[in-house]
Amino acid sequence: QVQLVESGGGLVQPGGSLRLSCSASGSGGSIGVMGWHRQAPGKQRELVATITGGGSTNYADSVKGRFTISRDNTKKTVYLQMNSLKPEDTAIYYCKVDMVAYGIVYNHWGQGTQVTVSS
Repeated sequence: QVQLVESGGGLVQPGGSLRLSCSASGSGGSIGVMGWHRQAPGKQRELVATITGGGSTNYADSVKGRFTISRDNTKKTVYLQMNSLKPEDTAIYYCKVDMVAYGIVYNHWGQGTQVTVSS
C-alpha cells in the first residue's frame, strides 16, 4: 500500500509564496511520474505540473514562470514552489504519484491541501 502525505498549504496574500510537499510511503513498486493537480470550487480538477524520475518537467500555461516542481527521489517527496501567487490560484492542491509494478502503472492521490490567495 502507498500513502501520500501533503503539507504546506495555507492562506497567503497575492504576490506571496508557498511551498507544498508530498511524501510517499509504503510499498507498491517504483515511483514514476510525480505531479500536482488542483481543483477550484465549481471547476474540474486540472493539471498543474509534473516531473519524471529523470527530472523532466511539464507545467500548465497558467503557472509557467511562477511555479517550480521538484523531487527528491531518496525521500520519495515531490515539492511545488509557488511564487507570485494570484487569487485564481486558490484551490485544493492534490499530489499524484504513479507507481509502476510489473509493468502496470497505478495512480495514487494525496488527500489534498487547501491554498487560498486573498488579501
